[in-house]
Amino acid sequence: MVEIDYYELLEIEKSADKTVIKKAYRKLAMQYHPDKNPGDSEAEEKFKAINEAYQVLSDDEKRSIYDRYGKAGLEGHGQRGSGFGGFDDLGSIFEEMFGFGRSQKRERKTYSYNLDIVVDLTLEFNEAVFGCKKEINYKYKTACKSCSGTGAKDGKLENCRTCGGQGQVHSRQGFMTFAQTCPTCAGSGKAKTNECKSCSGSGYEEQKDNFKVDIPEGINDGMRMRVSNRGNIAPNGQRGDLYLQIKVKEDSHFVRHDDDIYFEAPIFFTQVALGAKIKVPSLRGELELEIPKGTKDKQQFTFRNEGVKSAQGYGKGDLIIQVKIEYPKTLTEEQKELLLKLQESFGVESTPHETKFEGMFDKVKKWFS
Repeated sequence: MVEIDYYELLEIEKSADKTVIKKAYRKLAMQYHPDKNPGDSEAEEKFKAINEAYQVLSDDEKRSIYDRYGKAGLEGHGQRGSGFGGFDDLGSIFEEMFGFGRSQKRERKTYSYNLDIVVDLTLEFNEAVFGCKKEINYKYKTACKSCSGTGAKDGKLENCRTCGGQGQVHSRQGFMTFAQTCPTCAGSGKAKTNECKSCSGSGYEEQKDNFKVDIPEGINDGMRMRVSNRGNIAPNGQRGDLYLQIKVKEDSHFVRHDDDIYFEAPIFFTQVALGAKIKVPSLRGELELEIPKGTKDKQQFTFRNEGVKSAQGYGKGDLIIQVKIEYPKTLTEEQKELLLKLQESFGVESTPHETKFEGMFDKVKKWFS
């Protein structure tokens, strides 16, 4: 497993001070908190990793050890790998996320849907490599006018009976008490008594929309694109963002790995024996590949900067040609005769196994005599 650099994880420089570290941690912790990404296992793992990084970099002693020896140097120094940041930091993050805290109360969310939307977008192989313009057709949510997005008849809510209007529930394990978002009211502290008839209690209406978006050159499978102000709309008019989850179809010949492109080129066994020059396809045309004498099967040849342009602006990847040596499936009598003559012309060189195995047969027989 590749070890993730803590500084890269928090998206900060190695010279960052504690204020910068804390600010970066709070931003990412709020973004990837499990309660804001229900059912998203990747977000949960990212949240754990962010906390682990902050636990180390916010501690002068641990940070010093990490800078010198890496993660391995922290073993035996209280590093547990999946710990959480300071309780004060987590407390303030919870306050910002869910609208409650120890010192003051914030306006709580009373609508039942998230403002951000994720839409899957499937691209052809070449569309992802060279970029394109795509039309997006999707649905977004807007608050039901009858209930102002609450899902309750006439918009009337009462205190949630599960959490008593606090927006969170507590559980105790030993001497520790843990708080989590109320599963009934999703942290709002309010619940509906009767459902709104206009939206059947959902709190929203769906609207169709479409627009065109420019897909950048080099985008890859698994990446996300954010389109601002195209998400769901809250009762107060605030609008979320639309995220395009990119899926890229495979090509029948080219294989992409990050920004590198792989291609298998079949060559005949005589071309290996004699050496040859062949034309090979690339993303942008054709290239000439020189096959040296004695080339091995699956040997690779690299053309620098002939791969995919990086969507992050890191230049271009490479084109890697892997040769596949092919042999004749059938032979005519004339071809057999010619090959036999060719083999005989090499003399002892044509039977290397005899030299390699000389004396081994007698050796093995002695083992059983």
